[in-house]
Amino acid sequence: FSLRPRMISYPGCVFVSCCVWVVLLLALFGDSLASAPEFDPYKVLGVSRHASQAEIKKVYKRLAREWHPDKNKSPGAEDMFIKITKSYEILSNEERRANYDRFGQMDENQNLARAPQGFRHYHDSFYFDESFFHFPRTSRDFTDSKHLFHYNQYISEVLPDSFKRPYLIKITSEWCFTCIHIEPVWKDTVQELEPLGVGIGVVDIGYERQLANHLGAHRTPSILGLINGKVTFFHYAVVREHLRQFVESLLPQKLVEKVTDNSYLEFLNSWHEENKPRVLMFDVASNIPLLYKLTAFAYKDYVRFGYVDMGLTETSKVVQRFNINTYAPTMLLFKENTDKPADVIQAKGIKKQIIDEFVSNNRFLLVPRLVNQKLFDELCPVKQFHRRRKYCVLLVTGEVEQFVSVNEAFFDFASSNTKEVLRFAYVYQRQQQPLCDTLLKKEDTTPPQVILLERRSATGRVLYRTVTGGWNGSDNDKHRLLEQLELLQRDPSYLTHDAMLPELNNEFASMFLIQWINTAYDYLAQFYFDLLYSNWREMMPVLSLIFSALFILFGTVIIQAFSDAGEDKPAKQKATGSPKTSWFSCYSRPPKKNFVEVTELTDITYTSNLVRLKPGHINVVLILTDASKQVLLRKFAKEVYSFSGSQTLHYSFLNVDKHSQWMDSLMESAPDARPSDRLDKEEEEEDSTSNKSDYTGHVLALNGHKKYFCLFRPVFTGEEAECSRWSDEDAATAGPSKASRSRSSSRQKATTLEIHHKLDRLGLWMERLMEGTLPRHYIPAWPGLDTITPQK
Repeated sequence: FSLRPRMISYPGCVFVSCCVWVVLLLALFGDSLASAPEFDPYKVLGVSRHASQAEIKKVYKRLAREWHPDKNKSPGAEDMFIKITKSYEILSNEERRANYDRFGQMDENQNLARAPQGFRHYHDSFYFDESFFHFPRTSRDFTDSKHLFHYNQYISEVLPDSFKRPYLIKITSEWCFTCIHIEPVWKDTVQELEPLGVGIGVVDIGYERQLANHLGAHRTPSILGLINGKVTFFHYAVVREHLRQFVESLLPQKLVEKVTDNSYLEFLNSWHEENKPRVLMFDVASNIPLLYKLTAFAYKDYVRFGYVDMGLTETSKVVQRFNINTYAPTMLLFKENTDKPADVIQAKGIKKQIIDEFVSNNRFLLVPRLVNQKLFDELCPVKQFHRRRKYCVLLVTGEVEQFVSVNEAFFDFASSNTKEVLRFAYVYQRQQQPLCDTLLKKEDTTPPQVILLERRSATGRVLYRTVTGGWNGSDNDKHRLLEQLELLQRDPSYLTHDAMLPELNNEFASMFLIQWINTAYDYLAQFYFDLLYSNWREMMPVLSLIFSALFILFGTVIIQAFSDAGEDKPAKQKATGSPKTSWFSCYSRPPKKNFVEVTELTDITYTSNLVRLKPGHINVVLILTDASKQVLLRKFAKEVYSFSGSQTLHYSFLNVDKHSQWMDSLMESAPDARPSDRLDKEEEEEDSTSNKSDYTGHVLALNGHKKYFCLFRPVFTGEEAECSRWSDEDAATAGPSKASRSRSSSRQKATTLEIHHKLDRLGLWMERLMEGTLPRHYIPAWPGLDTITPQK
């Protein structure tokens, strides 16, 4: 073989190989490039170019049900549903349809035709936050763009306006395919509710994250309602009827009162209590139309609304009474005169604009009562321009019966003087005492009085003048008032007095308790709905707070229970030789009873109360005689009462008249209980003369298990207190000579002092007993208590 021919033909092989690859690529991708069909909404929906809107809508509904991804599980159902929805968006809008017919294929439609095949693979394989990719959405519907909310706009405009009308807000985002599914229903709902007065809003969660967080919306799509500044989420299927019912449920109950033949007089005559005009709406419908409810909510602070269903037999009298045409909806507005309406409208298909104008022009009574500052501001506005002067004619009167004729005469005068520049009102002196005092104090007059005033600033500055001669409702009073009003309109300087008015009391304000109950109910209702529909992201802070409080509460209870159980058990002693070890862990518990149980130590109770006493328990024994028994027991109980709450202390007394030998045997068994040998000698000499030791008033703390005791010797108070105080702790520090002199002195004066003073310092000794700082006197065995000393 020769390699030369191969080397010469090598460049030609490279060229041939490149051509082959180009042909293969064209063969592979040529079909896919040619198979990208042109997006044609008419072909997608299967309608002709001359199809009407009704035909297009009918076909769209059929195809949407057929290709909805929730019902159609085929792989291409979602893409087909998107195409159907996009086709309907184009053809249902006359402007967009005309643009398509004129220019044909558009860029956004080309993207729609090609994008789903390539995009679907990534959408099914990965999860990402839709707001991360801020792609420009040129196909946003004009309806959504018109209703887009921004945070500042929501805070400054929408939130205050929610106290006049409810809002329906949609939370959406770019590349939200589920949002496209609900788009047709949303459009139909907006077209139905917006003309009725419902506010519509759209929040793009990708661009308005702050507003979405403020509303508590964290997923798309979401629909929520806003009324009175309160947000409520929609949790049902997105159907137009459900959305309508949701908006209706946001409105407060009893906005519109159903009126019948038996209740219409009561409804009309209650204008005086509520200080509001009354509107009767007549229509043939069992349920109150939503338009009437929305109007009643918008004017709830000014007008009271009632509804008469003309289809009921219970309303035939009221329909005949006011001669209502049953073939068209009618609205009657009543003020002070309940026999004749002040204004009437009647028309088929009454529009919201007509109703608003009708109610707005009649939202005040002819002579309203000033019941709050808001009404005063609207009825008597602050002067802005010379040609817009408003003079307020104010009657200061009372509520009792003697003022009825005066008030009626003022109303008659106002009815005959309906000039736009004059506003008539009255006020009850008892209800608005600060206002009346300010207006009447300069001339020192009493009601009833008529005052002419003009407001000059929003801070309360007014110019005013009291009508001369007072007001009794006579013809002369009316003539005089008319003259002064004409003079005022010619010469504004007629108002000579200047004053700063206080803010009016709100006579209809509910009590604080009622406001608190209503607020608590709103929070509980919101908590229930959030919990019911698992809005966990919003509920987590509240649930965390609740569970933390419960944990602390139950933890405290459990610890307390174990603490109480531990106190009931005997306290375990540590094996240490230190005399300052405490016998019990807690000795400051308050007494559980209002008395102290003190038992007598006899041969029957001796074994159980001393010899076989539980480990860690102490028996505090008082030594007494028959003569001193009552006095010492009372004093003993008083001194140890504060320590009786301890479970390890027991209290007894021993009568030395019956068991004198036991005390002698105990003292002989513990030589260290005596202060010194010299003291013992002196006591032996004294005992030899008296043949009997006086142990009255001594107190012993006996530990039966460890066989030791602590000793309290009686002391006295008064001038001898410092020299006569004596007990175990003093014996440990005092010298022998001082101890002997002190004891001899105390014994010499024992007969001159009262017996109960022997235990005056027992409380201090008990505290040292609790601390474990008293000296302990150990004995080999407890002496017996079998013999009883015979009585002399």
